[in-house]
Amino acid sequence: MKPVNFQYERPETLADALETMRSYGAFARPLSGGQSLVPMLHMRLVQPAVIVDLNGLGAELAGVRVVEGGLEIGALTRYAELKSSPQIAEHLPALAHLLGYVGDRQVRNRGTIGGSIAQADPTGEVPLLCVTLGATIIVRSGARGAREIPAREFFQGAYTPGLEPDELVVAVRFPRSPERFAFTEVCRKHNDFAVVSVLALGTPADGSWRDVRIGLGGVADRPVSAEAAAGVLEEGSWEEARIQRALEAAQEVIDPPDDVRASAEYRRHLTPIKLRRTLARMSSDAPV
Repeated sequence: MKPVNFQYERPETLADALETMRSYGAFARPLSGGQSLVPMLHMRLVQPAVIVDLNGLGAELAGVRVVEGGLEIGALTRYAELKSSPQIAEHLPALAHLLGYVGDRQVRNRGTIGGSIAQADPTGEVPLLCVTLGATIIVRSGARGAREIPAREFFQGAYTPGLEPDELVVAVRFPRSPERFAFTEVCRKHNDFAVVSVLALGTPADGSWRDVRIGLGGVADRPVSAEAAAGVLEEGSWEEARIQRALEAAQEVIDPPDDVRASAEYRRHLTPIKLRRTLARMSSDAPV
């Protein structure tokens, strides 16, 4: 199958891009890396009147900036740039690690962080990190200017971002990350969508932990922040009884789907197993 006919626009400035988005509204689709959009066009899952190619806007929409309290990353920054960025390695190493699970080298060379966020894949590694760390998604429209949306509000459902038809994701701002992290992902095969993924972050503190964050992917129609489970793990040392309470708290916030990759029952079975192993990895001296 081939895409329906559409108009192609390649604006030279962000202002021009936003004006095109305003003019066409819901009938416009922005193109950055195209790793998700192009297959959807070929399958006619989307049938836009115009494709707005953003790839000429790198000067305005790409790059990593250290800001007060964290990092701000332009939406057009490609995965490969982030994975090799010294600023990411210093301030947000969990992102560089998670990007190793995104597609293959070709996908990482073309895919962009803003494209992943706007796609709102409930199994995506970037949305999972955004929700777990409490990132802020910065969007802009030509008519209303910029909005800052907490990640937990931005991801509204499977492939449903909190964007108005005339808005574009322009950046994402991450707060300062805890010192340690560990990540586990279960897939049917290499490079496939995750069946279940678990991200844990925290900072060791005198036999206990602080700033604990736990994120779960593939277990609902959006990434899930298991805040109650993280709170249990901040109360003291991680003895078995406390770990078990955290696992039970994590089970309370998931609503796993049935799909071609796995049943809801299997995902519910996997979640505590993988969370336990992820926590053990983070609290040991093993590599993340």
